[in-house]
Order: sequence, then C-alpha cells, then structure tokens
Amino acid sequence: MSLLVRGGTVVTAERSFRADVLCNGDIIAAVGPGIEPPAGCEIIDAGGLLVMPGGIDPHTHMELPFMGTTASDDFFTGTAAGIAGGTTSIIDFVIPPPRTSLIEAWHEWRGKSEKAAGDYGFHVAVTWWSDQVAAEMATLTREHGVNSFKHFMAYKGALMVDDGVLLHSIGRALELGAICNVHAENGDAVAHLQQKLLAMGITGPEGHALSRPPEVEGEAANRVIAIARLLGAPIYIVHVSTEEATAAIARARATGQRVYGEVLAQHLVIDESVYRHPDWATAAAHVMSPPFRAKKHQDALWAGLVSGQLQTTATDHCCFCAPQKAAGRDDFTRIPNGTGGIEDRMSILWHHGVTTGRITPNEFVRITSTNTAQIFNVYPRKGALEPGADADLVLWDPSASRTISATTHHQNVDFNVYEGMQATGLARHTICRGRLVWADGDLRAVRGAGRYVERPCFPPAIQALAVRNTLGRAAPVNRGTVPA
Repeated sequence: MSLLVRGGTVVTAERSFRADVLCNGDIIAAVGPGIEPPAGCEIIDAGGLLVMPGGIDPHTHMELPFMGTTASDDFFTGTAAGIAGGTTSIIDFVIPPPRTSLIEAWHEWRGKSEKAAGDYGFHVAVTWWSDQVAAEMATLTREHGVNSFKHFMAYKGALMVDDGVLLHSIGRALELGAICNVHAENGDAVAHLQQKLLAMGITGPEGHALSRPPEVEGEAANRVIAIARLLGAPIYIVHVSTEEATAAIARARATGQRVYGEVLAQHLVIDESVYRHPDWATAAAHVMSPPFRAKKHQDALWAGLVSGQLQTTATDHCCFCAPQKAAGRDDFTRIPNGTGGIEDRMSILWHHGVTTGRITPNEFVRITSTNTAQIFNVYPRKGALEPGADADLVLWDPSASRTISATTHHQNVDFNVYEGMQATGLARHTICRGRLVWADGDLRAVRGAGRYVERPCFPPAIQALAVRNTLGRAAPVNRGTVPA
C-alpha cells in the first residue's frame, strides 16, 4: 500500500521546503516536488500544512505500577492519545524493583506493550547493583535493543540508588556503548524535608513542592555530572525543571562534557501556584516530581532550549485519576506522583514556542523529534523525512486553535493540567508507518499496530569526542550521530 502526501511544506530540523512525500508501505520512498502517485495510491492533500517528522516522546510511563497503584493510561490508550497530538513514537521505562532481574522486567514490559498503537522502545532502570546487573545490562544491549539505562536519585526506600551504584552503572554503560538517564533530585534531602513538613502539620499538596525545593535538584544534577565527568561518560538528565540544574548542564557543556538535558512541556508553562489551589483534588492532580516551579525557572528552561543547552522535550506521561490521587488526602507523600501530557506536548510547544517567536519551526522539529532520535541512536530511521526513514509523519496546521480539556482529550485520565488553555498549532493528520491514524479529529489508532524499536549501542569511542577526566587522562566517550 502506498500513500502520497501532496502539496505541503516539509519542515525538518535543518530546513523547510515545498515537497510531496511518498510512503511505500511503512517506509518513506521519495521526497520531492511533483511526485506521480503509483496506481491505487491514497492521496492526502497537505496544502497549507506543514509536513514534519512524527513527534518522539522520550519519557513516558504507561501502566506503570507506582506508589501502590498503576498509571491509568496503558500502552494502547497512551500511544493512541499521543497519535492524536502528533506523537508517533515513545520511549517508555522498564522499572524492575530492587534485587530483581532486569531481563525479567524487560520481558514483563514487552508483554504489556504489545497493545501499543505507535512505535516504542525502552530505557531500563538500574535500581541496584551486582555482577548479575552488570551481565544483564550487556544482554539487554546485545540481544534486546536497549541502549539507555535509567537511574533514580530520588524516592528513598524504593527506587533511589546511591553514588556507588551510579559509578558502577554509568561506567558499565560506557563500556557497552550505552547512555545513562538520571532523575536528579537528592532523595535524602527530600525524605528529610518530607518528615519535617509532616511534623509541622503540613499534609496537603503544597507540602510536595516545599519538600522538593530547587536546591535538591541542583545539587543532584551537579553531583551526577561530576560522576559522569570522572568516568568520561555521557549523561542525560531527565525532566530538568530548575534554573540551577540548567546552569549545571550549561557549565558542563562549556567544558566539552557530553551532558544532555530534557524539559517537560508542563514545566515550561505551569507554575507552583497550582499547589495552593483551594480545591484539594485539583492541587493533588498536579503532584509530580520534580514539582512545578516558580515562574523564573520557566525563563531559564526556555533559554536552555533556545540556546541548545537543553536538547529534548518530553512529558513524563504518568496518569493517575482522582480516586488514585486521594490515597494521599491526609499525607502528601502518599499522593501518586504523575500527570498526563502526551497528547498536548506538541501543541503547547508550538503555541508557547513558535507562535511567540522563541523558537523556529525547524527548532521545534529538533526538540520534539530529531534530537531524541539522534541521542538515542535511531536517526535517521526516526526523526527525519528522507527516503528510507520510517513513514511517521504529522501534518501540522500552524494556525488552527483548540481549547484543551479533559472532556475532549483522548488520554485515559479525568484531569488535564492544561485545562482551559488555548493552543494554536495542532495535528491535522498523523501517519504511523505509512498508515493514516489520525484524520482531522478522527482517531484510527489500531491496538497492537505499534512495533518495538531496537536501538543499537554506539560505535567505538571517538577520540575527538573525549572528555578529560579528573585524573588528566583522555577518557573515551561512546557517541554516534548526536546533536552538539
């Protein structure tokens, strides 16, 4: 089956130009002006629209077991909602409990993900350390297409790892040609502040933000950057939310260190005042980690994206409905952490980024798709519009507007953190692997149509990309084709 997208303006991370795009099966066959459609070809008129690579969300948690409950969006409903917003691929997280097998957890998540409507891959969390973990990391990279490992510096007593685990795991990933992701919050400090606030009688959602001030993120970011520098390893810091962490990344990059930063769309537009909402349920619906920050941090995050010091945008999509959030009504530490956002990420970034003049359409593609594909080594299969790439496209209407609401979204959750916001810029059509799956409001997502995307490890170390470690030696850095 073939499909021709005719008459649109192709927008990639590098340039914009008028062209048709011909998809043959699940692959892009040709890009250029005046392409003649093959016999029986489906034709989509893209006149007046922008044709871009489908969005890639590098940070989601579909049907995640967490804090005594399970995230309400599963791999079908979550990826289908992403499709409605122009996101065609995700990288989710396999999170094995401490002292359990990484391989067994990967198989468990692969079973859950078989229902996905869009393509997906996995980061695998390292929650403890032993010779078994080191061996299983090698198996995951060589046999299961995993090239990234996640570490939590937060959630003391559950998922948090200490500096010793970080040193072992980051070093092992470097040997394998993989990259490590890090949730940078000082878990000891958070636990201390939580108990102090509860002792003071502060039990509501406002306590969540007070227990995770910007300093706990800044300290953890600086610490893991120092550990990565000691080892000469690249590092990827997830959901950067503060001026302090942004500055730490910028300083490291200025010295030539390979540090990448990810921003959540939510943190760019929502501030900490939501935790003081008079309705407890509304305030609790915004509980996520890191929490929402004061407005000055939004300026720092935008500056990081504009300058290239921060490279990707994500959602940390992890939905919990009101009855689930109510588990923490008398104790904010028991409110399940997480919000939705996969359906709205691209519209929020276009509205607050492109229409305001902060970023260009090409930069929009870079931070919603291409950079993620390059950092996690699936470019140009993903994140590109060129012959041979996967036929994942979004036909974008840059001037159309909508009002975001839980009453109309496709996410399986009863609240939307962007409720009532007007967003200009939306997906008119979404194409996954050459199939039209979103057609101007008509969601045609197919359960199980998504495929697992194996991500190869990076090639042998390139001396030109070496970082000097603290011992003065040139330490190798395994990188492929990546953004600066």
